[in-house]
Amino acid sequence: MSNSEEATLNEESTLHQYHLKEEGLSPSDPADPRVEEENSRATAAELDSSYAHHLSGCFHHTAEKPPRDDDLERGSSIPEATKENAPIYIDFEQDDPRNPMCFSTKRKWTITMCAIFFTGLSGMWFTLWLCLCEAYQCSSPAANASTYNLGFPSMTVDLNCTEFQATIGLSMYTLGFALAPLVTASFSEEFGRQPLYVVSGFIFGLMHLMIALAPNIQTVQIARFISGAAGSTGSTMVGGTIADLFLPHERGIPMSVFSVAAVGITGVGPVIAGWTEMKLGWRWIQWISFIVTMVFACLIPVLMKETRSAVVLTRIAKSLRKETGDHRYRARVEDDRASLKTLIWIACTRPVYLMVTEPVVASFSIWIGFAWGILYVLIESIGPVFRTLHNFNNGQVGSTFVTFLLGSLFGLFIHLYVQEPAYRKHHATRGPEARLYCAMGAGIGLVGSLFMYAWCTFPDVPWITLCIAITLTEITSFTIYLAVFTYLADCYGPFASSALAGQSLSRNLFGMAFPLFTAQMYAKLTYHWANTMFAFFALAMAPVPFILFYKGPALRARSKFAKTVVHN
Repeated sequence: MSNSEEATLNEESTLHQYHLKEEGLSPSDPADPRVEEENSRATAAELDSSYAHHLSGCFHHTAEKPPRDDDLERGSSIPEATKENAPIYIDFEQDDPRNPMCFSTKRKWTITMCAIFFTGLSGMWFTLWLCLCEAYQCSSPAANASTYNLGFPSMTVDLNCTEFQATIGLSMYTLGFALAPLVTASFSEEFGRQPLYVVSGFIFGLMHLMIALAPNIQTVQIARFISGAAGSTGSTMVGGTIADLFLPHERGIPMSVFSVAAVGITGVGPVIAGWTEMKLGWRWIQWISFIVTMVFACLIPVLMKETRSAVVLTRIAKSLRKETGDHRYRARVEDDRASLKTLIWIACTRPVYLMVTEPVVASFSIWIGFAWGILYVLIESIGPVFRTLHNFNNGQVGSTFVTFLLGSLFGLFIHLYVQEPAYRKHHATRGPEARLYCAMGAGIGLVGSLFMYAWCTFPDVPWITLCIAITLTEITSFTIYLAVFTYLADCYGPFASSALAGQSLSRNLFGMAFPLFTAQMYAKLTYHWANTMFAFFALAMAPVPFILFYKGPALRARSKFAKTVVHN
């Protein structure tokens, strides 16, 4: 056998496991429909050039451009490969183990649980801080003279901060949580999920260290913003990761577990901090969080594999080009990302573009934003209500947050035994709208639970009644949250992270704003009428899931992104 024949056979044995496609067939992940395909094909030189080279070309306008049609008519020179050799696109074979959809069940759940653990860490981090802020409020004479003998907690003594400064620290976290996904979500869809999980995990852990060593409240506020930006990965990107790994009819359980971590685990933080702060001090909470987070960050590269199929195919194509020297092998998505300048523009604008131009994303963003803001109102009001009306101490107030976890678990039960059977029964005829059956009931239930909470805030009403109202509010909020994530993941598929980042912006802007006026609002309107006002707002938004249930298919039919997902 000659050397050339042997090389050919070696090349074929290397390539046989991949599905090689000629031009014209679609890949597993569609490109952004805003990119014009005919002007986006990468040249052979662009395919394997570094991102640094592309970035330099963006600033110096030196990037290569594909030949234009009028150039062809004038007979301008065309690269040899463009004239004679059509691109050979690669795609996964059926049951290809490199395809994230074909990962083993064990690997899928390992990746999913790592992502969900990050969600739980970011949620606990928020409520741990909130509990410290609430502890400050309870020790303030203006808040409640009868609890002044508890003394100032260690955080306010160390940092010499005011109540409003502590509240700003609370809002800075949600501001970072709102803004960062506008960039990171789309970048994860273009560059891969795993790198962002790794970077975000380490930054998130280092911010715990920064706060543990903070000499003043300003340092804490800066660290809070950065930690919110890093922690947002544990919220907005997880929905996209689950969409990468599971088919639509398989997403119910992983999305449910994710929602428990996102909503229910927020109640665990105050339970821990309510007692720990009084024993060890607030800095020890940061040190413990730093240790746990850094251990998790070190495990991410080991336990989490890349799940974005377009990124996996791109890596395979680059490896084939390197091994064979043949630049015809490529993933189709590489043609659509030839210009890094265009890629950056897409990554930075897609979430806002979806939220502004897609009625489905816009309506759900406003609805979930309001429901999320209500949770922040509850979190802010629980401390003063239970201290002033029922004389609870810090530890007892923290324990009432168990209602958040209980509400999420009840919501999970409803989803698994009511929503999921309804989805399996009707998804063939209803499509993604089959995700909304329980959401329609939750919209009405949220109104009733808020009225109940509003008119149970009297000293002669047993405290357990308030806990029941909070639990019911949490059940409805959990159901709404889960419906938003599963419905958008089904509608927008590979663009799920961008769609979820759009609603995350709305959700966290509501969460940032509500704590800033909650105390003043309760002081002016009282607990009864302030919560009644929120109940009427919830009543006005209750029709949202009903409208989407009946008009969703028509809205998605006019969507460029939703149509792209359906066609692929």
